[in-house]
Amino acid sequence: MKTVTAGVLEIAYRETGPKDGLPTVLLHGFPYDIHAFDAVADRLAAAGHRCIVPFLRGYGATRFLSAQTPRSGEQAALGADLLALLDALAIDRALLGGYDWGGRAACIVSALWPERVLGLVSCGTGYNIQNIAAAGQPVSPEEEARYWYQYYFHSERGRRALVENRRGVCEYIWTIWSPSWSFDSETFALSAAAFDNPDFVDVVIHSYRHRFGGIPGDPAFAAIEAQLARQPDIAVPTMVLQGADDGVDPPSARDYDAPHFTAFYVRRILPGIGHNLPQEAPDAFADAVLHLGRYSG
Repeated sequence: MKTVTAGVLEIAYRETGPKDGLPTVLLHGFPYDIHAFDAVADRLAAAGHRCIVPFLRGYGATRFLSAQTPRSGEQAALGADLLALLDALAIDRALLGGYDWGGRAACIVSALWPERVLGLVSCGTGYNIQNIAAAGQPVSPEEEARYWYQYYFHSERGRRALVENRRGVCEYIWTIWSPSWSFDSETFALSAAAFDNPDFVDVVIHSYRHRFGGIPGDPAFAAIEAQLARQPDIAVPTMVLQGADDGVDPPSARDYDAPHFTAFYVRRILPGIGHNLPQEAPDAFADAVLHLGRYSG
């Protein structure tokens, strides 16, 4: 494990592959960690990629530099963290791949700083930039039910559940989001250790309350949030991978996100795969990264 000072964080990350390889940053989501990319990173490293897999803010060994920094989980903070990581590691341009929170960070950097991105692999929601202004608009009852955990975290009861039983809550989420994935207790425990980060609860709670416009964000990221409110297009080569069995974000037959992508764009739906796509289908994820690597080259 390595660390680097990047923006407001000391980011812990795992690096594999040749130092002069094609820079590739792989970003996990909630409630997962860097182990989601173990098999993906091994394969990409063997193919000559320099793979960097960081713990997001609030996870694992990543730490805030100051006790005074707001423990924000808003989307702009995640994007700013990724940009700061690229700067800290002196990476001019990289392939980005992620899902859930990590996919959001990758989409934000791809949209706002496309000159830093060689290609994007986005899983689940392809265009993973929140439209906070529309967050109060009701959706179908089926979709509302899938968001139970978000509404739960709006309450003090939900916050206490994360404080007192975060592993139980997160393991249940793993189960219902990936109903076809038979992970064992050892696999979950390997990732669950990352939830012991002292800022995990604060960052998670802020993320789910902020995205509905219920609480303010960190003023330091207000300018980025203003840009994201305009729902900017993504103009980098992109492959979107979606699990057909995703229990929280099931893919629709119609690709509603496609108009947001203005460069090379492909969407693939993988049968028998749930939400944690890189860990459930590492070869498919690695193939997408390798394809973009060849495309960008």
